[in-house]
Amino acid sequence: MIRERAYPVEPWHVRETRLDMDVLAQSESVFALSNGHVGLRGNLDEGEPHGLPGTYLNSFYELRPLPYAEAGFGFPESGQTIVNVTNGKLIRLLVDDEPLDVRYGELLAHERVLDLRAGTLHRELHWRSPAGREVKVRSTRLVSFTQRAVAAINYEVEAVDGPLRLILQSELVANEALPPQSRDPRVAAVLESPLQAEEELTTADGGLLIHRTKVSGLRVAAAMEHEVYAPARKTIQSEGYEDWVRTTIGCVLQPGETLRVVKYLAYGWSSRRSLPAMRDQVEAALTGARLDGWDGLRREQREYLEEFWEAADVVVEGDPEIQQAVRFGMFHVLQAGSRAERRPIAAKGLTGPGYDGHAFWDTEMFVLPVLTYTHPAAVRDALHWRHGTLAAAHERARTLNLEGAAFPWRTIEGPESSGYWPAGTAAFHIAAGIADALRRYVQVTQDTELEREIGLELLVETARLWRSLGHHDRHGQFHIDGVTGPDEYTAVKNDNIYTNLMAQRNLIAAADAVTRYRDEAFHLGVTNEEAAAWRDAAAAMHVPYDEEIDVHEQVEGFTRLQEWDFAQTPPEKYPLLLHYPYFDLYRKQVVKQADLVLAMHWRGDAFTPEQKLRNFLYYERRTVRDSSLSACTQAVLAAEVGHPELAHIYLREAALMDLHDLNENTRDGVHMASLAGAWIALVAGFGGLRDHDGNLSFAPRLSSRLERLEFSLQWRGMRLRVDVRPHETTYALRRGDPGDVLELRHHGEPVRVTCGEPVTMPIPPAEVSGPAPEQAPGRAPLLRLPENEP
Repeated sequence: MIRERAYPVEPWHVRETRLDMDVLAQSESVFALSNGHVGLRGNLDEGEPHGLPGTYLNSFYELRPLPYAEAGFGFPESGQTIVNVTNGKLIRLLVDDEPLDVRYGELLAHERVLDLRAGTLHRELHWRSPAGREVKVRSTRLVSFTQRAVAAINYEVEAVDGPLRLILQSELVANEALPPQSRDPRVAAVLESPLQAEEELTTADGGLLIHRTKVSGLRVAAAMEHEVYAPARKTIQSEGYEDWVRTTIGCVLQPGETLRVVKYLAYGWSSRRSLPAMRDQVEAALTGARLDGWDGLRREQREYLEEFWEAADVVVEGDPEIQQAVRFGMFHVLQAGSRAERRPIAAKGLTGPGYDGHAFWDTEMFVLPVLTYTHPAAVRDALHWRHGTLAAAHERARTLNLEGAAFPWRTIEGPESSGYWPAGTAAFHIAAGIADALRRYVQVTQDTELEREIGLELLVETARLWRSLGHHDRHGQFHIDGVTGPDEYTAVKNDNIYTNLMAQRNLIAAADAVTRYRDEAFHLGVTNEEAAAWRDAAAAMHVPYDEEIDVHEQVEGFTRLQEWDFAQTPPEKYPLLLHYPYFDLYRKQVVKQADLVLAMHWRGDAFTPEQKLRNFLYYERRTVRDSSLSACTQAVLAAEVGHPELAHIYLREAALMDLHDLNENTRDGVHMASLAGAWIALVAGFGGLRDHDGNLSFAPRLSSRLERLEFSLQWRGMRLRVDVRPHETTYALRRGDPGDVLELRHHGEPVRVTCGEPVTMPIPPAEVSGPAPEQAPGRAPLLRLPENEP
């Protein structure tokens, strides 16, 4: 955890004012740049020191063996791991023959700034060499949102105190040495130097490397070119070998003079295209970059982000740290999905190698809801990716003796990459999450073309899974047995409420879609009897409830399980999964992350307000938040059941997960779902956004710390702006046709909003909500506002 505030609080920047070697790897994740296709960790230009080097291409992976102490039928045989591809960030500098290295000489000043409106990482340093020679270096790095394959670096060196001979070495390097990421020697062997050289080319001002993975057979090309601006004579030459290409630039500067180098990078990969085609692809990308030039790339980047922020910005008054954090989170969510283009949005995006670069259910249930309302084009691509993995999901279902599609718990390309059944394959709820993401996207965008082309099939195949996975008992009730819900400490149980209620919505959505698209459904083999069976299963879905203590059971029989002994669990024993056997966790009342509480968010229409309050209080005492996915959901429900101050504290935990490194693993990449969760906690929590019935509803109410909350939503071609104050809320249409009317509900009351006519509604007084929620001993929220802050 970053104990001290590492980054000053600013509304539009994340600024590092000194270089702290103890959190270098964390800062590399925080300062990572990406566009969903190319990802560059925020490593120093000179490459060393580093915490964890990283350059990634979405879905570029190597196959590796999945280790088992004892294999079983249906266990996946191999997994996929994202590969650190050719590093093009490297720009080494020699000052009168001494390499610039911040560990030597004297670092007189050092600052890095992530600019959330410009989409750039800027660095300034003032360094005195061991021989006493001083230089100032300024570099600005970007990964282009508008030119998908392109990244660029503007690098400037200024002589300070006398004439200097400068040698600048700009490189492409493949098969970088990395810190060990696996204890399994078979995995380590696969990932050590995973790229096999195929071609190396050099030009006067750059070069190109093409490699291929040894097992998965994917081909990657990386190329660089340079523009050099020097005040006097300069030399430029390039040389290359199979794993590296270097362009060397030399010049002499007088005091106050500056050498400027613009480095253009282009990346591409394919499993099918030939080597000449890949060579031509990256060369064409470089030509496009140089055509626009550095100034053009920066201008396009800012224009792209101006349009995004106009639709997606959240204004928070009263907690400046949250204002910074929610924009930081939205920026990383955009980076993860904006140009992914039918590739997955991984749990870490392209900011680090955490979770092997895999996508989980996090994508559909945390990231896509945010993008649906703010940048729906990225959601369309993400749904296309899921549809593109249907063949693998069908094959997995057949292996498990099920109908329909069994989507993987974790994957890059589509096959299941989890070797642990209870917290992997058994978590079938991912199928309902995919269906819900599709349903919400179509509801918000009215993109019936996508629904017809791929959405119907996704709904049908997931409905078939639920119908074959579940069964009717002798009383007619429908049960889904032997599954794991979002809480991975309560595994392979019967009738997980979250799973059952999400499957219920999935079944109904599939039956309704079949009615709308009868011809297409016929081609998928859907009969009237099959659709009717889906409706019957949904109507008879079992929802466990403990009548004695008047709460819902997370799974059948949960409330009769033995209580976890929190009093005898010291703080250093968390997270529990690293210190206790799963056998012990599975049979106790202890919750890793919001599960039933998550069901009350996304399926709040299935609970009464009184049930939500009782359930929240009960599960709050048993939830240990050993997952970063929990805090934002607890914030949403705390706000709904009348505890806005607790909601605010959970908001801070979700929003500051990476800026404070709360889980002490930000070095492996940022937590994309938790960053999206900051938006969810604000908009669904304090804004009260719900869309259960296909219509927008809001129940806004701020905490005492917040003075104002303003956010935008895209809805059926219109843009709604919601401005929440302590005692009133204003709804306004910021974009739409003159005759557009948006109907919504405000604290249950119908509201009609038209273009040019904002509507202001009072916020009713909060009802007394009973006793304050209690957390498990030792598991209070991680962050609170300092006492001297308002």
